[in-house]
Amino acid sequence: MCGIGDDCAILRLPSGHEALLTTDFSLEDVHFRRSWHPAETVGHRCLTRGLSDIAAMGGDPLAAFLSLALPADLPQSWVDGFFRGFLALARRFKVTLAGGDIAQSPGMTASPLTRGRRRALLRRTESTGKILADVMVLGSAPRGSAVLRSGACPGDDIFVTGSLGAASAVLHRLYRAPSQQTDFSTLPRTRLKAGDLKHYYPTPRVAVGRWLRERRLPSAMIDISDGLSSELSHICEESGTGAWVAAPAIPVAPGATFDEALHGGDEYELLFTVPASRHNRIPDRIAGVPIRWLGTITRKTGLWLVSADMKSRQPLERKGWEHFSG
Repeated sequence: MCGIGDDCAILRLPSGHEALLTTDFSLEDVHFRRSWHPAETVGHRCLTRGLSDIAAMGGDPLAAFLSLALPADLPQSWVDGFFRGFLALARRFKVTLAGGDIAQSPGMTASPLTRGRRRALLRRTESTGKILADVMVLGSAPRGSAVLRSGACPGDDIFVTGSLGAASAVLHRLYRAPSQQTDFSTLPRTRLKAGDLKHYYPTPRVAVGRWLRERRLPSAMIDISDGLSSELSHICEESGTGAWVAAPAIPVAPGATFDEALHGGDEYELLFTVPASRHNRIPDRIAGVPIRWLGTITRKTGLWLVSADMKSRQPLERKGWEHFSG
C-alpha cells in the first residue's frame, strides 16, 4: 500500500475480494456544531459514518480519504483535535488515511436571483465560513458475499444490535438547553457519561457485521444512522416487503424514550434480517454487543407496531433523524 506522499494512493485488495466504497459529507451546523461538539468528537464522528456503512455490508475497512474545507480564522487547536479523533478511530480499526485535501472555506451568503427563479447565487462575503468534511472509506468483502439491503424475504426475523435512543436523547437535551451546553466544546471524553458516548463517540459495528457475513446469516442489513423506523423502511422498500415489530422488543437505552429508540437516529447500530431457519444461530451477543429480536418481515407491504399480547397493531410511521438546522 502506498498512501499519502504521491499524487495517488496505491491500494491492493485481498485476493478474491471486491471493493466496498462509501462517501459521506459532514457540514458544520448541519451534522455538528462547534459549540456542542469537541473537535475530537467531530473527527471521530466523521469517520464513524463511513466505517458504519462498511460494517452494514459485512466488510472490512481498509483505507480512508479525507478532504477538509476550513475557515481562515479556525484555531489550529481545533484542527489538531479533529485529527486526533479521526486518526485514533482509524488506528483502532487499522484503517490507513491514504489521501485527501485541505482548502480554505470562504464565507458565503445567499443572493436571490431575479426573474422568478427559485435558485440562489452564492457570493463571497466577509462572513466566516463553515467547516466541511468529505470522507471516503474503502473496504472489501469476499467476492459475492457483501450483504445488501434488498435480500429480506417474507418470514425472515428482524434483529438489531445494542440499545437505541441514547444518541437522540443527547441531541434533544442539547436543543432544550443550548445556553447550558457551551462547555461541551471543550469537554474531555473522560467526563462524558456512558449514554453520552453513543452520540459523541459512536462505535461502528464492524466486528458484528463481519461475524454475520462470515457465517452467511443475514439476508439483508443496514446501519441505523437515520433511525430504526426509517432504516427498516429502507430494507422493506428495497426488498419489496413489509414488516411488523413487537413494541416490547425494542431495546430502549437508559435515559431514552420509546420514541427516541424507535425514530431517533445517529446510532450506528446494525439492523439485519435472518431466515427463520437460522434464527437459533443468532447468539445473544456478538463481539460483546447485545443482539435483540424485533419482529418479522411480511409479504404484504407496510410497517406495523404490534402490542405485547400480539393482539393489536398500529401503523408504524416512518420518521427519520433530521439534521441540525443552522
